[in-house]
Amino acid sequence: MEKREELYRGKAKSVYVTDDADKLILFFHDDTSAFDGKKIDQLARKGMVNNKFNAFVMEKLQAAGIPTHFEALLSDQESVVKRLDMFPIECVVRNLAAGSICRRLGVEEGIAVNPPTFEFFLKNDALGDPMINEYHIESFGWADAQSVEKMKELTFAVNEILKALFLDGGMLLVDYKLEFGLYKGEVILGDEFTPDGCRIWDQETREKLDKDRFRQGLGDVVESYEVAGRRLGLTFD
Repeated sequence: MEKREELYRGKAKSVYVTDDADKLILFFHDDTSAFDGKKIDQLARKGMVNNKFNAFVMEKLQAAGIPTHFEALLSDQESVVKRLDMFPIECVVRNLAAGSICRRLGVEEGIAVNPPTFEFFLKNDALGDPMINEYHIESFGWADAQSVEKMKELTFAVNEILKALFLDGGMLLVDYKLEFGLYKGEVILGDEFTPDGCRIWDQETREKLDKDRFRQGLGDVVESYEVAGRRLGLTFD
């Protein structure tokens, strides 16, 4: 497979086209950012850790019947994925209260959210990824009703699979965001699943093992990602 020009560069990944029209290459950078790019840093090994973490989770989801765009690891910081027509929507599920829901609703961090909540956000950095609902999605043509229902169905299915996976490693899956797209007419999971886009806490101590360590200046960001990965069974050497 031939890697060609950069199609898109985000805060943590670049996407490259290839000589196969149906395949892309994801390159995971060592960059990290928070607060819509207001806080930025470079963290050694982060790209490699996230690439391998994402591959592991995507393969677990595929084995459990979730359709994803992941194809194969290509190198320490690269993966091959299917080329999707992405929806400009983030699907967020919360099992415990943390982050923006605490600020918005005045609830205490760490309380159980039962049943889990589901929220849509518009993927738009310039607007701060505002919360939207199904009426917005339909009115502005961001996705049709059938695709919206499929995204919700898959997101909750992912929740059941990954809550159990992380719990087996002594961790709580607090919340996470997923992105979806169309591949030959089918809604499938795209983007990534890494500690950049979810919250993971130690089950007993509630130590944070995710990007909140960077947001809150707690240090040991990549090291904590590696701790979470190793508890799931990954190796990074």
